[in-house]
Amino acid sequence: MSNVSVSPAAVKVPSPTRILIASGLGNLFDSMDVLLFSYILVSLGRNWHLNPGVMGMLGSLALVGMAIGSAFAGSLADRFGRRTMFMLTLLLYSIASGLSGFATTVGILMLLRFLTGLGLGGELPVSTTYVLESSQDVTRGRRVVFLQMFWAFGSLVAALIAFFVIPSVGWRAAFWICAIPALYTIFLRIGLPETPRYRNLPKRLTLRQSFAKTWSKGMSRRSAVTWTLWFTMNYAYYGLFTWLPTMMTHKGYSLVHSFGYVLIMTLAQVPGYLTAAWLVEKWGRKKTLVIAIFLSALASLGFGFATSTGTLILFGLLISYFMLGAWAATYLFSVEQFPTAARATGMGWSAGFGRIGGVLAPTLTGWLLGAKVGFPIIFGIFFAVLLVGALIVGWFGLETKGKQLE
Repeated sequence: MSNVSVSPAAVKVPSPTRILIASGLGNLFDSMDVLLFSYILVSLGRNWHLNPGVMGMLGSLALVGMAIGSAFAGSLADRFGRRTMFMLTLLLYSIASGLSGFATTVGILMLLRFLTGLGLGGELPVSTTYVLESSQDVTRGRRVVFLQMFWAFGSLVAALIAFFVIPSVGWRAAFWICAIPALYTIFLRIGLPETPRYRNLPKRLTLRQSFAKTWSKGMSRRSAVTWTLWFTMNYAYYGLFTWLPTMMTHKGYSLVHSFGYVLIMTLAQVPGYLTAAWLVEKWGRKKTLVIAIFLSALASLGFGFATSTGTLILFGLLISYFMLGAWAATYLFSVEQFPTAARATGMGWSAGFGRIGGVLAPTLTGWLLGAKVGFPIIFGIFFAVLLVGALIVGWFGLETKGKQLE
C-alpha cells in the first residue's frame, strides 16, 4: 500500500471539524429516521389496525431501498465522485421522509419508505468513504468512529421525539421533524471539496470495473468477509431495534413506558462508540470488532430470557453499548479493506448485501411474534447470527491498523 501525495495548493481543505460535522449530521438524520420509524410503527399499527406481518413489511421496505441505495450509490461515488453522491443521497432522503408524513394509505407509505431507504442506504457508505479519505492516516480510525457516533446521537433524538412528540402530536409530525433539519445539512455540505485521494486517481473506473475489482484476485476474500459481516450485523441490529419498542409492549408495558425504557437503553450507545474509538487504535479494528460482536450476542441472549424490568433494562443497555461499538468497528474495518478506486463500491456493496439481513429480520421477527413464538427463541436466533459473524471475521478477516491506504 502507498500514500497518495496531494499538493496543499491543489485543494482548499476545510477544517477537519467542519468535514466531520457536515458528514456526521447526515448520519444523525439517517439514524433518527431508522430508529424513529420503529416507534412510529407502534403508533401506526394501533391507529391503522395493522397486523404484525404488515408492520414487518413496512419496517423492511426502507431496508430494501437501503440495500439498493448502498450498492449503487457506492459504485456511482467511485465513478462520479464522493461529494456528488454525498449531496444527492441526503436530498432524496429529506424529500421522501417529509412526504411520508402526508401518507394516507399503507401503499403510499410503503413507496415513500422505499424511496427514503434509497437515500439512507446511499448516504452511509459514501459519507464514511468521504471522511476516511479526507483524514490523515494517524487519525483516520478514530475520525471514522466519531463519524459513526453521530448515529448514536440520532438514536437519542429519535427516542426523545418518540417519547415527547408521538404520544401527544402523532406520528406524522415525527416524519416532518426528520425532513426539515436534513435540508440544512445539505447547505453545510455545499462548500466541501472532493476528497484528495479521489481527485488524484489517474483513472475513474466504470460501475462494472469497480465491482469486478472488489472481487478480483487479492480482493475476493476481503469482499466475502465484509459481505458476511454486514449481513449478520444488519440482521441482528434491525431485527432487534425495529421491534424493541413493540417487544416491550408485548411484555406488558404501556406505550409511554415502552418508549421511556427504550430511551434509557439508547443512552448506552454513545459510550459504546467512544470505547470503540479508543480500542480500534489500541487493539486494532479486527479484535475490537470480534469482541464487540460476541458480547452483543451474549447481551441479546440475556434480553431474551429477562423477565423483570431491571434485567430488561440492563440487557437492553448492554445490547446498545456493545452493538453500537461493533457497528463503529464494522464501518472502519470495511472501508479500509478496499483500494481508493473501488473503495466506495466495496463499502457500498457490502452494506447493500448486508441490508438483505436487515430486510429478513424485521419480517421474520414479526412473523414469529404473530405466531406466539417465545422471546428466548427469537433472541436465540439473534445470538446465533451474531456468533457466526464474529467467527467469520475472527478467522478470515484482515487487520488494517497501522497500514497505509491503497
